[in-house]
Amino acid sequence: MNRPNISPDTENQTYSIRTRLLLWLLGPLIIIGFVALLDGYREARTTADKVSDRVLSGSALAIAERVFVNENGDLEVDIPYVALQMLTSSEDDRVFYKVENGSGEFITGYRNLNIPDLDNRSADEITFTDGRFRDVAIRIATYKAAASSNTKSLGFTVAVAETTNARNAIAEDLLISSAIRVSALIFAAAILVWFAVTRSLIPLLKLEAAVERRSPEDIRPIEHKVPKEVSGLVVTINDLVARFANSIRALKNFTSNASHQFRTPLAIIKTHLEIASREENPDARKKAIADAQIAVGDAERLMSQMLLLARIDASSKREMQSQTCNLTSITKKVCEDTVLQLSNSNRLDVDLGYTGKDDLQIIGDKTLIQEVVRNLIDNAMKHGGANVQIDVSVTRSEKHIALEISDDGPQFEMPSFEKTAAMQVKNERKRNSNGFGLSIVKDILDLFDAKLVYQACSLGQGKTIKVIFMKI
Repeated sequence: MNRPNISPDTENQTYSIRTRLLLWLLGPLIIIGFVALLDGYREARTTADKVSDRVLSGSALAIAERVFVNENGDLEVDIPYVALQMLTSSEDDRVFYKVENGSGEFITGYRNLNIPDLDNRSADEITFTDGRFRDVAIRIATYKAAASSNTKSLGFTVAVAETTNARNAIAEDLLISSAIRVSALIFAAAILVWFAVTRSLIPLLKLEAAVERRSPEDIRPIEHKVPKEVSGLVVTINDLVARFANSIRALKNFTSNASHQFRTPLAIIKTHLEIASREENPDARKKAIADAQIAVGDAERLMSQMLLLARIDASSKREMQSQTCNLTSITKKVCEDTVLQLSNSNRLDVDLGYTGKDDLQIIGDKTLIQEVVRNLIDNAMKHGGANVQIDVSVTRSEKHIALEISDDGPQFEMPSFEKTAAMQVKNERKRNSNGFGLSIVKDILDLFDAKLVYQACSLGQGKTIKVIFMKI
């Protein structure tokens, strides 16, 4: 998933999860409450209109019942007091009425009161409309009917109007009641949401307190119980802490090994230089300086091995296991370089041979596998004695690929070796530089799940160190 573009200033800003949760939970709740109030006000107006319109229609019907045809054949109205009395209220509403004949001629009431057009309305049907009279909002009930005598029937229209004070008061009362109920619900919900959010954040506060109590040396993984939403973050933090632990462990190993391993070569260099400074014989002085140079070379070699060991400790095993290399070409190249070095140094007491033709691929880093081969050959040369013959071969079986380094020199016992079993060489780091090289071999092979096997000849002379790699 692509990460959104966020400015550095935005990334550095802190915010409260509690505040954000409360805003996201209570914000929509308040909006819903506001919408509910608007809907409640609409319902309140509808209810107030229904109640008031019922009274208004009763007044119009009462007046219509008192319209009759007189002796002259004209319409006459005897306005009943009760028809207008029923519209009175405590809100001091004013009542207006008007009666017209079928031709629209004024009979009685308020002459300037406009009656809505009822041409499309049927008789005996009451119609309610809103309007204004004398700059006051009114509600008008209009009723169209007919009065009959023995000789004729005349149509008429009755309109009764009242101001809307009572209606507005009823709607406001209903709105206030709804607002009180909705506000109480929102307040109760806010308390519950705040309590729930606070309780939900307690595991994070406990996790913060637990991490804060730790000392700088405590690099154990976090094992506190946390919500599922935070478990991924805890796993990431534990992975980061584990990488820090590996780096710290590698630094400690490097420091410990350096303090121990460099004592011998530095002491040798110091001794040879002191001899050279006090020696008066030129040949003896040259020999002491040459020995000091050899010791410097050994120290350089030791330093490179220690740096390589630190790289192994700090590197990711998962990344290493995803690489492959050609064991045949690596072994052949190391043998060729070793023969060239022996030739340049006029060492005629080592006979190094190599056999292997097929290109065999294994899981491993090229540089690290090259160091394995070089260290094993160096080990054979150092422990083989004078006039040693070393045979290096790369072979393939049905399930494995093997690197074998055999020599005819004297056998030796190493406490960290188990015959016909994988070598354990942790204690060997404390013995000498040769053992330190073998410890590097073991650490590298552990990265790639390879086995290191030591085999001694039954006749008491000669030995073989075999490295077994799994076939790809």
